[in-house]
Amino acid sequence: MDLRKLKTLIDLVSESDISELEITEADGKVRIVKADKAGPAPLMHYAAAPLAAAPALAVVPPATSPATAAATPAEPPAETGHVVKSPMVGTFYRSSSPDSEPFVDVGAVVKEGQPICIIEAMKIMNEIEADKAGTVKQILCENGQPVEFGQPLFIIE
Repeated sequence: MDLRKLKTLIDLVSESDISELEITEADGKVRIVKADKAGPAPLMHYAAAPLAAAPALAVVPPATSPATAAATPAEPPAETGHVVKSPMVGTFYRSSSPDSEPFVDVGAVVKEGQPICIIEAMKIMNEIEADKAGTVKQILCENGQPVEFGQPLFIIE
């Protein structure tokens, strides 16, 4: 898929009411996700072959205001330990409901496969499990914060 066609698709998504567009062609697959005005920049995934990993490209809006800069997630400091990353785009929640206790807190010992948070995507609550056993050293997201694919959520030692 050529760049002109990609730019046209991005423009169509940004000017319409749709929040996500996915197109599959013989030469690859494109997925464009529009972010909320208060959320992070939209993501575009393009796979040249069905089994190839899709690189993520951030589409930067033409005018960056201080409010937009404040809404962009800051890079987490370089930490030692295992980083648990978001497997999807959605909203991060530390507990299963507003009234219940968080799945984990800093200092909690977790087992591999234990639920550590929920990411809501398209009104579906997806439990995210620890992919490594250890102690939660740091929680990198706030409750109710929008997260992107591959964004660090936790650091486990």
